[in-house]
Parts: sequence; structure tokens; C-alpha cells
Amino acid sequence: MLRPKSLQQRMALFLLLPVAILLVGMGWFRFTYSRDNMLREWQEASALKLRRAAHQVDMRLSEPKLWMQMFGKTGGEPQAEAIQEWIVDQLNHMEGIENASLVRLDDARSASPQPPRPMPGMRGHMMFDRAGITRVNPPHLDAEAGHQTVSIISDLVNAANEKTARLEVTLRFDHLIEDALQYGWNGGETAYLIDDHGTVLVCSALGENRRLPLSESTTKAVLKAMEKTQFGSIMGHSGPDGEVVGFCRLAEAPWALVLTAKDTRILAPINRFRNIFFITGFLFIVFVLFLIRSVAGRTVASVREVSLAAQKVADGDYQVRLTSRSDDEVGQLIQSFNTMAAQLEERMRLKEAMDLAMQVQQNLLPVRPPRIDGLDIAGTCVYCDETGGDYYDFLRFSELGPEKIGFAVGDVAGHGISAALLMTTARAMIRTRILQPGSLARVANDVNRLLCHDTERTGDFMTLFLALLDTTRNELSWVRAGHAPGILYDWSTETFEELRGEGFALGFDSSTGLEEFRYDGWNSTKLLFIGTDGIWETENPQGEQFGMERLRTILRQGSRDSSLKMMETILTALQDFRQSGAQEDDITMVVVKSRERPRDHEEKVTDARATESPAG
Repeated sequence: MLRPKSLQQRMALFLLLPVAILLVGMGWFRFTYSRDNMLREWQEASALKLRRAAHQVDMRLSEPKLWMQMFGKTGGEPQAEAIQEWIVDQLNHMEGIENASLVRLDDARSASPQPPRPMPGMRGHMMFDRAGITRVNPPHLDAEAGHQTVSIISDLVNAANEKTARLEVTLRFDHLIEDALQYGWNGGETAYLIDDHGTVLVCSALGENRRLPLSESTTKAVLKAMEKTQFGSIMGHSGPDGEVVGFCRLAEAPWALVLTAKDTRILAPINRFRNIFFITGFLFIVFVLFLIRSVAGRTVASVREVSLAAQKVADGDYQVRLTSRSDDEVGQLIQSFNTMAAQLEERMRLKEAMDLAMQVQQNLLPVRPPRIDGLDIAGTCVYCDETGGDYYDFLRFSELGPEKIGFAVGDVAGHGISAALLMTTARAMIRTRILQPGSLARVANDVNRLLCHDTERTGDFMTLFLALLDTTRNELSWVRAGHAPGILYDWSTETFEELRGEGFALGFDSSTGLEEFRYDGWNSTKLLFIGTDGIWETENPQGEQFGMERLRTILRQGSRDSSLKMMETILTALQDFRQSGAQEDDITMVVVKSRERPRDHEEKVTDARATESPAG
């Protein structure tokens, strides 16, 4: 299969191929149409000439036959000898007739012909009842005359229907066909006079031919057509030696005039036109190829230059620029490429800045959870973009005391750089303020007032869930600033509690105060989960949300697993639920539980009950 590899080859192929097909199709249609018309015209002209030539032969045969018919009408008439003698005399004086004579059948058998003029003593013996022209003999060589002659014979029949004599008229064959074979035939045409069996009697060309110079199939077709119609034409086989045949049967003899011609001679003008047409078309295609090479070559060179420059850009060279030499589409392409290269360089710098920002933001998140006796802690943040507005932190400082640890989970409205900047600002403020004396409510309120100074012109804000766990008192305190409630699960009773509380988002209103809430029932059977809405608002391709119920099921089923494994289970479930869909929001979560496994606790309870049983 032809597969052009270059633009110039495709242009040449797709432009010239339809044109070439159109030219060849039109030329072939025109050639076929003209050829058929020329052949049809030749057939009509040859039929007319053959009919005229045949008429000439028929006329020269019909005149003596007319006199012979007159002779035959005298049969049975008394005193007709003088009329018969006069008719024979007239026949002998006609042009082209060699001899007209009466021949008795007994004399014919003895090869003693009757004299041309019957003697008076012989008249009684020449009486006959009727006569008829029975045949025209083919030409034969007359030895005495030295040329070919044709005999027309009329048998004389008596009252008993017996042949008694015959009237025979001998004509010169050259006189008979004198005009027929020279009747305006073209140089490429040959006329033949043939009998019913296809034997050539005479030919207009030099030389002696006894058979038609046609293929066997064409000869059979001509003879078969002559049986059905008086005149017509036959198309022989096609090719360099193709032949066209016209014929016309004579009315006065069992012969036919046949005209043959080579179709190449007949179609010579149209063949010359065909050759000129295709040569001209070929030269036209060569000229178009030259134009394509000269005109499209510059375009292809410009496109190749753009391609090489694009490869340099792909390799990291953003300084490459091209010079536009025209105002056409190629010039516009070069200008667009230069603009693209400049913008791509700018975007690559921005991408590098974004990567750096992502790296910085990732470094602000906890590298690993703190190790505290009796607690199993895990946390993660998965951004949907390079940077995001979600935030989590583990707050463990000496100022808080060794028995206390804080947890912070925040969600800045929006995504991208602006959300990341607000997140880092809030993180710094929280870390700075929590080192100062005061409750969690005072910490959150102070951070809110500071953030409002920065967000009053932008309208940005963030939600925050700030919690502090005292492992000595088993006390949990928290502030909820517009964030989703924390989830507290007790695996011993398989119950869920939500750490609720009133509070507005940070950076929204500096005049609003936030309250602190406490929970004093923390023990080894409790599990704390704090997350952002990117978890339960994850959607599948059908638009269904993950929801809180699926999250609680995972927490219930994974309560015996470690915090890290539970967190990985949640992320895998979200990925499976989302299927091929893209992550549309940041996902952040913190999981806190006791390091003591539930099974160990059950064993301790069982041992205690066993110890108390004897006393009971």
C-alpha cells in the first residue's frame, strides 16, 4: 500500500491523483465515445458504398437476364423463331457479352453446342414450353478469350417438363466488376467479391486471394449474417490487427461484396488524438509536480523548521525563535510557535515554582506522627492539585506538658496557591499562639482575629477542628470553627458520637467568639477520627457521594487495625468508589486510638471477672 511519508509527497499524491484519475477517465470516455462514432460512421458509409457497388454489378447482370426472360416468354408461341433469333442477336451485340447461344441438351452431352443462330431446318426442334433462369455460374478462365467469363444459363423445358435445351450467355468478368471494385474505396480498405461459401472471386488489392483474410470466427460471423440480411457490418476481434467488415449481397447473383478495413486505419485520427491527449496530460502532471515542488517546497521547509524548533523546545531549549518570511498561514504558524515558546517558558517557570510550593507545603505537614505511650496516631493529606488548602498538624510542645497533644485539621476554601498561602499562614499562627497561655477557645479566637486582617479584602476563610487530648486525665477538649464534627467511636459498645459545638469559620468575622468543649470519657476503647469533606463528598461516575455511612462502616470494621492501616483502607475505598474519575477535592484525615489492642482488653476483663468469681 502506498504510504507517503512526507508532507510534499502527500500533497503531490492527494492533489495529482484525483486530477490524473479525472483526466484519464475523461480521456478514455471521450476516446471510447469518438471511436464508437467513427466506427458507426464508417459502417454507414461502407454500407452505402457497398450497396452502390452491388447495384452496379446487379445492373450489368440484370440487363442480359431481362432479355433472357423475354426469350423465355416466347416459349410455346407459334412462329416465334424469328423473335428468338432476334433476341439472341441482341444479346450478342450487348457490351461485355462474349457470346449468347442456344445449346441442345443432347449436343451439350456430346459437347456439340448449337450455333448462335439456329438454322431454318432446326427451328422445329427448338420448340419449348417455358424457360427459367436457373443459375449464374462463378467466373472461370476462358482459354480462347484469355480472360475470365461468367455464364448465365436458362434451361428450356417442354410440355412434358423435360429439359430440351438451354440459353447460355457468357459475360466478361472484368466488365461485370469494372466499376464495383474501384468504387471509391479508401487506401486502408479492401473490397472482395465472394460466393455463398466465402470463396473469393476477385479482390480489389493486388494478388490473388482465394479466401477472405479474416479470422475464422469473423468469417463465420459474416457468412451467418449474410444469410439473415442483405447488408450489414461485423466488428472483428480488437487489438492491433483488429478488423471491421461490411457486406452487401447481390440481388442478381449468389455473390456478395465484402469490404474489410483495419480498425487502426479507421481510428487513426482518434488514436492520434488519444496519444496527444495523454502526452499533454503527462506533461501537465509533470508541470504541476514542478509547481508543487517549487511552491510547496518552501512550505514544507518552513514546517520542517518549525518541527525541528519544536523538538528543541521539547528538549528544554525555550529560547529558540523562528523568523517569519510571509503573512500566510505558515507565517501565522511561525508567529504562533514563537508565542507558544515564550508562554511555555513562562509556564515552565511557574511549574517549577508550583513544584517548589508543593514541596514547601508538604514539608510543613508532619513527616511522621509523634510517638506517645498509649496512643496510636496517623494522619495524611492528599491534594487534588500541586498545592491545596487542606491542613493537619500534631501539636506537641513542652509548654503544653508531656501528657498533652494537640490535633488540628483545617480546610481552606478553594484550591491552588491562594489556599496554600492561607493554610501556611494559619498553621504559623496556630503554632505560635498555642505556645502562649490560654484555653483552646482563646487560641482559636486570637488566630481568627489575626486572619480577619488578611482576609477582609479577599473574602477567604478556613474551617478548623482544633483538639487537645490529656492522656493523664483522659480528657479531650476541642474547638470547632465551622468544620465537620469529629467522630468518636467506642468499639466496646459499637457506638458513634459526634464532637459537635457551635462556631464560625476562621477569617470570616473577627467579632464572633468561639467556644471550647470537653469530653472526659476518653479511654482505651475509644477511636477519634477527624477529616475534611473531600472524603464523604467524593463522587462516583454515577454522581453518588461516598457519604458518612460508608466511612463509619470502615471505622467499625477496622477498629481492631492500626491507625495507619485504617487510614490506608479509607484511601483505597475512596479510590475504588471514585473508579476512573479524577479527585476533585483535597482529602485530609487524622486517626487517634489507643495502642492497647481490643483483644488484650477483653482478656484483662475476663481475668478480672475470674478473680472476682470465687468471692462472689
